[in-house]
Amino acid sequence: MQLIYIANTRMPTEMAHGLQIMKTCEAFAKNGAELELVVPKRFSISSLGKKDPFEYYKVDRIFKIKKIFCFDLTPLNRFLGPISFLVQAFSFSFFALIYLIFKKANIIYGRDRFCLFFISFIKKNIVFEVHKIHRFFFWPIFRRIKKTVVITENLRSILIKRGIDGNKIFVVPDGVDLKDFEVKESREECRKKLNLPVDKNLILYTGHLYKWKGVETLALASKFLSKKELMVIVGGIKWYLSNFRNFIKKNTLKNILILGYQDYSKIPYFLKASDCLVLTGTKKSNVSQYQTSPMKMFEYMASGRPTIASDLPSFREALNQNNSILIEPDNPQALVEGIKKVLNNPELAEKISRQAYKDVQNYTWEKRAKIIIDFITNRKSKS
Repeated sequence: MQLIYIANTRMPTEMAHGLQIMKTCEAFAKNGAELELVVPKRFSISSLGKKDPFEYYKVDRIFKIKKIFCFDLTPLNRFLGPISFLVQAFSFSFFALIYLIFKKANIIYGRDRFCLFFISFIKKNIVFEVHKIHRFFFWPIFRRIKKTVVITENLRSILIKRGIDGNKIFVVPDGVDLKDFEVKESREECRKKLNLPVDKNLILYTGHLYKWKGVETLALASKFLSKKELMVIVGGIKWYLSNFRNFIKKNTLKNILILGYQDYSKIPYFLKASDCLVLTGTKKSNVSQYQTSPMKMFEYMASGRPTIASDLPSFREALNQNNSILIEPDNPQALVEGIKKVLNNPELAEKISRQAYKDVQNYTWEKRAKIIIDFITNRKSKS
């Protein structure tokens, strides 16, 4: 099967979707697809842009990456604002469409609604992977495309309520590359490698610092930690990181170590260095409650460390009382109670960590890709 994946993003990128796209492409290729990833030529806004995507994301070089022209106004973002984004998105969509006219492919795959909407006027063999229902969503696209993949049951329900044929929608959560999280070093060795304190209980959060991820609850929980405990925050970029720091300063919070964005290759070592892992969300956001399938959730499960998570429907699609500690969302005290529950009960921590590792075997990128290919081709899956 010839498959072209269209992604309007820098590659590599600080955003989580870069990892998801690269791992998805690798998994499709490992399942027999002849794959080409088409991305725009963009200005490098950090040293990350100069790195090899295959090396950065620890992905086998078994598919091609094609960069095509677009009008990238990144240097003028400060002055043009949304206009800059629209010019870039329109131009990439146009030149991607021209490129596709002269390319043979059984399937055109992607998760960018803007680009696929315009391509769908010419091409019908499109599979749209939906991760979020945006305020400005191009609903007519579903009448023209082949099939739709969504990452949560609720997203499927939303589409069906809008009149989309349920037989053309398939639910498959995000995934994890298990081999990336096979860390041979001990917890103490990982801490020394990362310059983390060896005399404290480390509670770790990885990922972006958007409000809908419940990070304010995460920060406020530090009020209830003892001096022996330290909240370690790995992730966050520019504006969101600055806002998070300001929130901590405004609330005079302590027992928090903010490390900012880290390369993907370091994340498994951070997880191994921790005593427990935190996955927060909020009931104040529909995205958080119903439309997210966090890659960090599966990475946590693969790490061998216990997870304390907000009890939300989106997380419940992979987590339960047997493989995690589920706590009331938006409640800092409940979060700390969950943290102390595993810190004070090593047997419980070991039990839920072991079950989580067992359960996450079903959420690998390769299994995910096989299920999607079976859905696209109407082939009955043996898994």
